[in-house]
Amino acid sequence: MINREWHLQSRPVGWPKPEDFALVEAPVPTPGEGQILVRNKYLSVDPYMRGRMSAAKSYAAPYELGKVMQGGAVGEVVASNAEGVSVGDHVLHFFGWREYAALDAQHAVKVDASAAPLSTYLGVLGMTGLTAYAGLLRTASFKEGDVVFVSGAAGAVGSQVGQIARLKGASRVIGSAGSDEKVKLLVEEYGFDAAFNYKNGPVAEQLREAAPDGIDVYFDNVGGDHLEAAIGSLNQGGRIAVCGMISVYNNTEPAPGPRNLARLIQTRGRIEGFLVGDHYDLQPQFVQEVGPWVASGALKYRETVVEGIENNLEAFLGVLRGDNTGKMIVKL
Repeated sequence: MINREWHLQSRPVGWPKPEDFALVEAPVPTPGEGQILVRNKYLSVDPYMRGRMSAAKSYAAPYELGKVMQGGAVGEVVASNAEGVSVGDHVLHFFGWREYAALDAQHAVKVDASAAPLSTYLGVLGMTGLTAYAGLLRTASFKEGDVVFVSGAAGAVGSQVGQIARLKGASRVIGSAGSDEKVKLLVEEYGFDAAFNYKNGPVAEQLREAAPDGIDVYFDNVGGDHLEAAIGSLNQGGRIAVCGMISVYNNTEPAPGPRNLARLIQTRGRIEGFLVGDHYDLQPQFVQEVGPWVASGALKYRETVVEGIENNLEAFLGVLRGDNTGKMIVKL
């Protein structure tokens, strides 16, 4: 049996290129003591993976050259040498970018394929969903009546942030996205009060038009001109949760910071970055609250599904380009 897996061949400079990667054939691994063998069914590709392709020190170890990359995955256990995990169980783990993965059972979490589609455990009910929940409610200290602005609002995290804010009683929810089609989706399906295409004009002007009375919370997935615009529209006591800055991930030179940081003094505003890994204690609360919203349809989600391990790289590049609506998933 052959296992196909993606290796990082060289560290990208600027935008990743196909020659930086290789789809390699290797034997299907044999699970050792305390391990399981999982046939992956769905793989996750996410913006943070771009940072792991660099050798720069960060919150996650860089991918090793010439070795298989990692990422979220959900699949079926096809062999088990571990107590408590049986063949046929479905598990969530972080050994993606490959068809088969052998891993310590303690690094896998069982998921219920009958309770929700398996792919949702990589998105709306998985890490991206918890990212939205923790970033909005804990880092940004959201409270009922807040005016909330979300960048990258049609993505997996951003779309959930806006809907959770609405369900929790925001007075107004505004989103930015990269196409008129996504703007329409935000307003008509996800229930945002206003949305704009950041390609149609200066972000600061469009945000002021959408939020004439300012914003109380900004959930940042983009950075750059979006962050500067949010600071410019921040109300007194406003909070900014920095989740990602996809606009600068492929820059070869340091990106200039916002030019209006002094406004934080006037507004007593706060900017705080966060990582979802620091908030796993919220997981039970997150599932208990968000699960019923998803089941009832109160919280909607989209997935962009790409078929085949051979297209894993193109799916990842698509996330960096903003091709996806909702969570980008690779189906094997």
